[in-house]
Amino acid sequence: MSKLPDFEALAIFAKVVELRSFAAAASELSLSKATVSKAVSRLEERLGARLFNRTSRRLALTDAGQKLSERAARLLADGEAAENEALAQSTTPRGLVRLAVPMSFGIKTVAPLLPEFMEAYPEVSIDLHLSDATVDLIGEGFDAGLRIARLPDSSLIARRLCAMPRYTVAAPSYLKRYGRPTHPMHLAEHKCFGYAYLSTQGVWHYTNASGEQASVRPAGQLRVNNGEAVMPALLAGLGIADLPDFIVGDAIARGEVEVILKGWKQPEGAVHLVTPPGGPRPARVEVLADFLAKHFAKGKKR
Repeated sequence: MSKLPDFEALAIFAKVVELRSFAAAASELSLSKATVSKAVSRLEERLGARLFNRTSRRLALTDAGQKLSERAARLLADGEAAENEALAQSTTPRGLVRLAVPMSFGIKTVAPLLPEFMEAYPEVSIDLHLSDATVDLIGEGFDAGLRIARLPDSSLIARRLCAMPRYTVAAPSYLKRYGRPTHPMHLAEHKCFGYAYLSTQGVWHYTNASGEQASVRPAGQLRVNNGEAVMPALLAGLGIADLPDFIVGDAIARGEVEVILKGWKQPEGAVHLVTPPGGPRPARVEVLADFLAKHFAKGKKR
């Protein structure tokens, strides 16, 4: 005997017992009568006992069939209940969402939105995991994650929520002391801050309006694994940084730092919600995605 019971045959047997007819069971289960008959025969062969005494007019349980029928009926009922519960879970926003988010973005942008979401969806709970490292959603059991970058090819399902531009910036005091770079290749001569989790492994890429491309691997005294940690040294005029809008946008607006290399653009970045593959997203994840997309779309561009 194999390790797993023949659950399909047991469920079909329970339906035949319930309806007292192979034909009626086949109709209700949307199966052929032959398939139902084969499932019961398979179960009888597996158990080494007849389950029904059959005549052209009558279908009666044997002693073995009678003993098995109650357990098979419970198995069928439990299976139907489990399936219905799972279906309700997938169509009604309810349950836990384990969400992985980059640390600064999570603290500055996502966490302030959660009270409103929790008010709107009181049956949905959030387990917010904050880390700038790329999390293995499948291996670590996350329902979803936010990624702020150009996404590499993967099996993950991605939904673009909003654009997230990056800016190469420096404090006015730095530019006054060391000069203003006018071409990306000039960055090699300047003090620049590094970021450990940059998708392009420490290389900054640029393109201008004429299509010219430039890539540079800048160097400096400070390298971090969280973009927010660059801000004190940046504001102190100690180097040049390449940062996303959610970190440096307010400092730009206040005039504490200036955008340089304005004639050059970096690859378009965006915030994506990514989920593991394998079927539609549960309702609890879909409503969170819709909620975040709605709020992020209100963000201003610089």
